[in-house]
Amino acid sequence: MCGIVGYIGTQQAAPLLLEGLTRLEHRGYDSAGVAVLGGSGLKVAKQAGRVRDLGDGLPKRFGGKLGIGHTRWATHGPANDVNAHPHTDAAARVAVVHNGIIDNAAALRAELSDAGVVLASDTDTEVLAHLIAGSTAKTLEQRIADALGRVEGTYGIAVAHADFPDRLVVARNGSPLIIGVGDHEMHVASDLAALVRYTTTVAHLDDGEMATITASGFTTYRIEATGLAATDRRAKEVDVDPEAYDAGEHDSFMHKELLEQPARAEAVLRGRLDERFGTGHLGGLNLDARELRAFRRVKILGCGSAYYVGQMGASLLEELARIPADAEAASEFRYRDPIIEPDTLYVAVSQSGETIDTLLAVQEVQRKGGRVIGLVNVVGSAIARQVDGGIYLHAGPEVAVASTKALTNMFLAFGMLAVQLGRVRDLSIADGKRLIAGLTRIPAQIDEILATEAELAVIAKRLAEAENLFFVGRVRGFPVAREGAQKFKEISYRHAEAYQTSELKHGPLALISPEVPTVAIVPDDELVERNVAALHEIAARGGPLVVVSHEGVDLGDLEDVVTGRIDVPRNERELDPILLTIPLQVLAYHAALELGHDIDKPRNLAKSVTVE
Repeated sequence: MCGIVGYIGTQQAAPLLLEGLTRLEHRGYDSAGVAVLGGSGLKVAKQAGRVRDLGDGLPKRFGGKLGIGHTRWATHGPANDVNAHPHTDAAARVAVVHNGIIDNAAALRAELSDAGVVLASDTDTEVLAHLIAGSTAKTLEQRIADALGRVEGTYGIAVAHADFPDRLVVARNGSPLIIGVGDHEMHVASDLAALVRYTTTVAHLDDGEMATITASGFTTYRIEATGLAATDRRAKEVDVDPEAYDAGEHDSFMHKELLEQPARAEAVLRGRLDERFGTGHLGGLNLDARELRAFRRVKILGCGSAYYVGQMGASLLEELARIPADAEAASEFRYRDPIIEPDTLYVAVSQSGETIDTLLAVQEVQRKGGRVIGLVNVVGSAIARQVDGGIYLHAGPEVAVASTKALTNMFLAFGMLAVQLGRVRDLSIADGKRLIAGLTRIPAQIDEILATEAELAVIAKRLAEAENLFFVGRVRGFPVAREGAQKFKEISYRHAEAYQTSELKHGPLALISPEVPTVAIVPDDELVERNVAALHEIAARGGPLVVVSHEGVDLGDLEDVVTGRIDVPRNERELDPILLTIPLQVLAYHAALELGHDIDKPRNLAKSVTVE
């Protein structure tokens, strides 16, 4: 959450900072600000609102070839001009931008106030500027280290100081920071999206690491109790297409990413399917067949959509590998002091690879001796570097807050993992080949579903009229319903609740009325008759029904009351959940479009959740 940019070089910093912040608005968009250091000293401009508002109001004389910028997702204090970053000390000699949360900010604020410091904002970040300004160390690096030594919590920071006009200093602990190497210029960002227009040669900082950045290069250190110890961080070339970070002809990144799903699904499957032996080929797991056989349980950890697709994955693993599996919200996991079993395989799921709740859960498992693999989309991210092995998702950059193509590739990764784990256990070669063939068909089937977008848009417009909705599904269909409700909540702002279909009669039926539509997941599986019977209970109470199913499923006399029917292509029953999910993404998108919402930047949310 929140976005950081920084620049030092031969160009004017402000335009570069503003463009970088625009590319990071998916990480936070409550307010924005920039600070530049030039011949007339340190100048700061910041305000509530979007980056475009900041750019429109920027003073004409705002020159400087060194600068830092920030786009905010509010934690401490409301989104207003004063709480926007950068924050400065009283003399405006130090400017700081910060991602993360300082847990002991209240105590530090009280201490500074007692010492006569007047605090201008409600934020935790401001204390850093005052602590850095108050340090008597000779170097900027040591002043920052002194300040960070007082801090408890997480941070990614960039600091500019009027007394040190030749450098930026950045530091990381729990919030991502990337250094971009240019030609006689250097860039800093919390996300690769802000860098790719200028350079694809980058260095990722590790937790506990600091860097001094000048126009000619960078030097890294580890912050230790005895001082700063030099590290040998090297920049590497990353394989990324800058055009992937542009929406192009699409009205939103979400729409672009929806339509990219067939191609990205092919990318995650490519080279990983062994048709001859009916298994997956996932060398990145760093686990041989004997090690895979030794596991007796699988625990999946994720947040939001990653948690719901983790539930789909747990179902796949239980059905195909016949191994107990379940998914748990990573945000709750470590707080219950979990029992970590040596014969359990832990799977961390995160698109960004920076989700702080999931990263902390991984560290808790490893601290207690557990084995963790990751399903991560971003190469070089914190979780990707922390885990013992894993599967890169190859979904390409996902900018929209609501996950689409990354979620689809997470499911496909779970499908491959389940087949590979199953084949070293009891899954027959015939079933393995059946499922490999099913995985191979999925990209074309997704394309077939997306071709019905116009028809889905009509149904979505009707759903958008409702203030409250139910999403229901049974067994394999329940996590599909949960993900569908999540999408509606995220971008249409409609209250959408997911229930197991079998649970309707245990309370939720009290809320069914003509004003509350239900989106029902009814695959053509062994439970189809039970699902259809439950839909009669909704229809009998006047509840409008939208049914997501397969062609040929007989709804009987319900056909007369169903307000929308969506049939998806059949695959293998175990793999059907992802195909049932795709139309729910499209429904949410068109409902939000009908309601006039900012689809890529839903209120109160951010793409990468890097604060607890």
